[in-house]
Amino acid sequence: LALTPQQHAQGLMFRERLPHIHGMCFIFQKPAARSFWMQNTSIPLDIGYFNTAGELVEIHRLYPYDETGVPSQSQQILIAIEMQQGWFAQNKIKLGARLDLAVLQQALILRGGELSSYYFSD
Repeated sequence: LALTPQQHAQGLMFRERLPHIHGMCFIFQKPAARSFWMQNTSIPLDIGYFNTAGELVEIHRLYPYDETGVPSQSQQILIAIEMQQGWFAQNKIKLGARLDLAVLQQALILRGGELSSYYFSD
């Protein structure tokens, strides 16, 4: 989980490998439009943008070392998940899929996050 601004900025930079079932989940405190780029990132990725209800609303491709921002169309992005390129399609995860927010919230608490600092809708 990437929870802090420093963790958000670091992301998956400088990693040489990413196991196929691993990725990075970015949780933001408030919903907003988001934009990601691939500075110092050599692994081709897909990014899924999720709204406050944990619903997958966008999937975009990210290319190694491309510093062009890939913005969300939605202004309500609370969570972004980066996985190896093609992972969402290979696992038949499509727009409308939902995260289990209770599990995500528990992981946030275990990492020292203060749940009341984050905006999750029910």
